[in-house]
Amino acid sequence: MEGSDINQKDGIGDAPASAAGNGDEDVVRMLLDQDDIGSENPGEDGQTQLLQAACDGHEEEVSILLGRNDVNPNERNAKGETPLFLAALNGHQGVVEMILGWNDANPDKSDCSGTPLWGAAGAGHEGVVRILLGRDGVNPNRPGMDGGTPLIWAACKGQEGVVKMLLEHGSADPNKRDWHGATPLLAAALVGHEGVVKILLGRDDINPNEPDLSHQTPLWWAACHGYEAVVGLLLARGDVDPDIPDKFGRTPLWQSAYQGHEGVVKLLLARDDVNPEKPDARGRTPLEGAKQRGREEVVELLLGQGDGKLLGREN
Repeated sequence: MEGSDINQKDGIGDAPASAAGNGDEDVVRMLLDQDDIGSENPGEDGQTQLLQAACDGHEEEVSILLGRNDVNPNERNAKGETPLFLAALNGHQGVVEMILGWNDANPDKSDCSGTPLWGAAGAGHEGVVRILLGRDGVNPNRPGMDGGTPLIWAACKGQEGVVKMLLEHGSADPNKRDWHGATPLLAAALVGHEGVVKILLGRDDINPNEPDLSHQTPLWWAACHGYEAVVGLLLARGDVDPDIPDKFGRTPLWQSAYQGHEGVVKLLLARDDVNPEKPDARGRTPLEGAKQRGREEVVELLLGQGDGKLLGREN
């Protein structure tokens, strides 16, 4: 250290922050013993040594820093992230437990993205999620980015274990919607997470027809993207309405035909409660939508229904 400037800032902050990020316990102790080095001197991105150590999972450094009177366990960096959020997001279970053991630590403090539970849920860190759910001060329905709850975020990311854990906890609302109107089921169907869809459909308190703000249901989105397995799961549930149109009048059949998803079109055409001629808001039938996009295989499927009206529109 001879000849070095202990106050010099680098890309992640000041000298103590750099040492904390590198896991140098002895260096952290030495730097913090200097009278002119504060434990909360942030770098250019607002990252203090506690924030950096928590982010990287360095338990010894976190312990050293939390032992100081001038450290705030709820401090934030320039992004609004707390030490607990960063530790939870990165799955550092030991650091999470250490911070939660500090009387002043807020286990439900939200940053610009979400709460520590929200971050851990989306990343699939089941151990951290279990710890946080065991805290009285944690609200499992507190929204994060785009108004999505930890359950919505876990469903969107396909984190089956976390989804089960949140549902078994009993306090997570399985029908709560985000700012776009998406429920956990819709979020999972939208990106084709079959396992999560199966878990959610196994619950009696789930409304499988709950649409988003564009009136698009979980089935509509699964059909739109051609997720045959998810479409099959939804259709297998007796209370799913397969013919609900969105705000533009497009049914799941219309949209899957337009996108050229032959397998989904077959599944929907096999249903007696699907109208293959139902037009959108502009008066176009699924057949006309498929023809417009040049979906020849889908056109043949629709014409193969043998419906006189369908054939008549073709002629």
